[in-house]
Amino acid sequence: MISKKAFFLLLLLIACKQPRSNAPELKAIAINNILTAMTDIMIHDITNPPLAARFFAYSCLAGYEVVAQHDTAFKSMYQKLNGYPDIKKPDSITGYSYQLAALLAIMETAKKLQPSGSLVGAYQQHFLDSCKRVGYDDALIKNSLRYAGTISKQILAWAKADGYNKISNYPRYTPVNKEGCWYPTPPAFLQAVEPWFKTVRSFTLDSATQFIPPPPVAFSTSRDAAFYKMLDALYKERIHQDPAHTAIAGFWDCNPFAVQDNGHLQVGLKKISPGAHWLGITGIACLKTQKGFNQSLQIHTMVAVGLMDAFICCWDEKFRSNRIRPETAIRKYIDPGWEPLLQTPPFPEYLSGHSVISATSATILTHFFGDHFSYTDSVEVSYGLHPRSFTSFQQAAVEAGISRFYGGIHFMDAIDNGRAQGLKVGQWVVDKVALPAHSE
Repeated sequence: MISKKAFFLLLLLIACKQPRSNAPELKAIAINNILTAMTDIMIHDITNPPLAARFFAYSCLAGYEVVAQHDTAFKSMYQKLNGYPDIKKPDSITGYSYQLAALLAIMETAKKLQPSGSLVGAYQQHFLDSCKRVGYDDALIKNSLRYAGTISKQILAWAKADGYNKISNYPRYTPVNKEGCWYPTPPAFLQAVEPWFKTVRSFTLDSATQFIPPPPVAFSTSRDAAFYKMLDALYKERIHQDPAHTAIAGFWDCNPFAVQDNGHLQVGLKKISPGAHWLGITGIACLKTQKGFNQSLQIHTMVAVGLMDAFICCWDEKFRSNRIRPETAIRKYIDPGWEPLLQTPPFPEYLSGHSVISATSATILTHFFGDHFSYTDSVEVSYGLHPRSFTSFQQAAVEAGISRFYGGIHFMDAIDNGRAQGLKVGQWVVDKVALPAHSE
């Protein structure tokens, strides 16, 4: 479930052994490790990207609320996020470490949200065992866990009211079998993912349609039409592909639905969600700048909140415009044998989800780290991908968007208009929550 390297990093979180009355300060890397464990479990569960963002956001908010109750530099999300409750601090609990409680609140929340919650529980037990080995006593751990449980319970009650649990009662989505509309694609021909995600309560948005984009280029099979020209551009990109474009597409693939045909058996490939990739980038930035535990958790939480709202906006448009994927169109109108470089994800084409969530995340991260923050993205080294270096978050976001064109799965208007929507969502989140960009 989690690599030995990541597990042993947990043993280095605490600088020295100290008694319960003076618990040592935890390091920001602990947050990275927990989110990595959550990602591993989401891969196990084949969690779809919008739902993964939901898991990350509520879990991070539980941990952040504990910090906000103990550090005046960080404010509660009460009256900032839609319907957010006035989280009650359990003053009757004493003898705890609030930073340990914050980490445990993340895990307690993830245990209840993720389908394989038992795996989160196993990770939590390994984590607590490591805490004991470096000097945390049983009473402090018990009290921290109690504190975490009271916060997590309140966050989970709020999460339950967001409407996601009603989605299973909605009518099953039926693809529209007509020209220009989305239809399931090979090799697995999966059904549409989260067609009703727009109905879930957002964190900051006034509505799912708040940043509605321009309509997509109109479908047409005429060779002189703008749509056909976009189709032809994608076809030629794949036929005459630059190796550099191939590398970029692979780096940003992040498709948890990818499968491989092995004879009569289809095997799922292990890939993280795009949101998990951007949270990994968040961790890299926090560690590079040596952000303290509290601000690191704040930044991760705000990126997770932005991811959720970005997916709500994007998915609202996907199932409104319901546009055909390039793979379906090119095979039908140009070349029956054409295949995209990347496997086509199971939902409509317009907008590009990567473009939206990458622009949103980059905008939030730029708020905290500046316009010219250089870093090396090594998030998916464990998945066999070589690191790539960037001079800014927005440079990375632009590359993430264009990777979908190189991969043969998105038209350019979906990429350009997706980026425009993502920039608006990101700035809205920053402004709505009134985040300070201070340094610890």
